[in-house]
Amino acid sequence: MPDVLIVDGYNLLYNWPELARLKEASFDHARDKLIRELSNYQAYWGGRVIIVFDAHKVPGATEKRERVGEVEVIYSREGETADAVIEKLVGNINIKGQVYVATSDQAEQRIILGKGALRIPVRELRVYVEQARQEMNRVGQDDAPTGRLDTRIHQAARQILERWRRR
Repeated sequence: MPDVLIVDGYNLLYNWPELARLKEASFDHARDKLIRELSNYQAYWGGRVIIVFDAHKVPGATEKRERVGEVEVIYSREGETADAVIEKLVGNINIKGQVYVATSDQAEQRIILGKGALRIPVRELRVYVEQARQEMNRVGQDDAPTGRLDTRIHQAARQILERWRRR
């Protein structure tokens, strides 16, 4: 089973300068952009990504879970912080890989370390995400099609077509 990255969503949102500026205009847009960024990172990294947002101050909020691509997004219920959800996840997750938690909250880092997870400061995760984006862009440019059909179809399909041509 792959590694798991659990992200304190609002903690990352407030500590990512581009997203922090964006949230001033539209909080929802900034949150959606963060989810997209981590979804792209998940595709590059290959592990499981869980983003936790707290709704502990939202009257009547119930816990909500959704999938965005391969990323799981959890919104806590009223009165429950993202930290509490993350602590439960770390304590209950059953994987053979490593669990990482991205947060800058010092108290939370100590708790998750005590439960066997490793911490990633949000600034460090932001660097990983940006490096992954640059690498994906570089690879995408290297693999740009030349305009020929044989460069745009999968190798297995190309071999089948070649066998048919030779009959």
